[in-house]
Amino acid sequence: MTAKRDVGSAPVRGRRVLVRVDFNVPQDANGQVADDRRIVEAMPTLNHLRASGARTILLTHLGRPGGHPDPRFSLRPVVHRFSAILGQPVPLAEDIIGYKALEMSARLENGQFLMLENLRFHPGEEANDPGFASQLAHLGEVFVEDAFGTVHRAHASTVGVPRRLPSFAGFLVEREVRELSRLIDEPERPYHVVLGGAKVADKLPLLSSFLGRADAVLIGGALAFPFLAAQGNRLGATKVEAGLEKAVDEFLSAAEGAGTEILLPEDLVVERSGSAGVETAGIDHVPADGIAQDIGPATRARFAGRLAESHTVFWNGPLGRAEDTRFAEGTREVLARLGSVTGYHVAAGGDSARIAQDLGVTGSFQFISTGGGAALEFVQGLELPGLAVLPDA
Repeated sequence: MTAKRDVGSAPVRGRRVLVRVDFNVPQDANGQVADDRRIVEAMPTLNHLRASGARTILLTHLGRPGGHPDPRFSLRPVVHRFSAILGQPVPLAEDIIGYKALEMSARLENGQFLMLENLRFHPGEEANDPGFASQLAHLGEVFVEDAFGTVHRAHASTVGVPRRLPSFAGFLVEREVRELSRLIDEPERPYHVVLGGAKVADKLPLLSSFLGRADAVLIGGALAFPFLAAQGNRLGATKVEAGLEKAVDEFLSAAEGAGTEILLPEDLVVERSGSAGVETAGIDHVPADGIAQDIGPATRARFAGRLAESHTVFWNGPLGRAEDTRFAEGTREVLARLGSVTGYHVAAGGDSARIAQDLGVTGSFQFISTGGGAALEFVQGLELPGLAVLPDA
């Protein structure tokens, strides 16, 4: 993809700079930030703006408050954590586009920061309301997009504001585009894709996008069950997404025609009703009361062996129910063994970054995207509205 004009070339000294960040971070039971990775990832852009004398106004959302103020989704804990990382106090404007926001933004001095309250407290954000976008844009003189995780949404802060102000990509967005483009612009082969998780109906477009582009697609987790069932395997009491028989058959036929190999599990780790223990079963011999929860040892070895032949790997989604330690070994082993393979390895989408961190396999990847749906749509080759609106370099 063509590179975007970046913040390094933006005239920011003494100017009010609106920066769309993705500080939609998880919180613990006490309402404190539980994982600040997204804040940390934005710091190169924000430190640059501070050093360059910008008067920075941060825009972000948190959760899904439904277009109205909800104290459960206030950015107060987030701004507290950001202030600690930044090393200077950052005030929070609680009215987003009202009198206080205008007054606080006008009082900013060079190198100072202001955060606006949760954008999704206003219905105009997700609706991309022109009036709301204009009011947001009135707070600044320059716009910087550094929330890669939101660029697939045509919201007021991602599309409406950059249409009204001189706009630039932040360093995080610039890096995401550069790294993920390596999966699209002639990736070094063999190129192998590892997909897990669930919801085949939702992921079929992603799966299909790799046909003819990837040499092999390795499928695990609940994502594999409809494929296994369509081949006549007996999966016991395992819940299988229904109504996909035709779509699965068409996908497998298309894969064969495109020359992309599809690798499915050959054995599974199974949990049986009323038992705390687990056992391994072949894909056609899952007990009637057994529920498949992870790929088995033969599948792990086969997957890892195939990845050892790769030069480029894209991974999204666990290969089992990795949040339960009894069923995390398949994902952990395959990804850990990937760490010894020379090549370019990318993790992206959903909770993949958190899973990689929890399983201690982040070192297996050269790049871990901050984007969920945005990263998955990008690697499919779809146009992302929040990127399309930014000028090319």
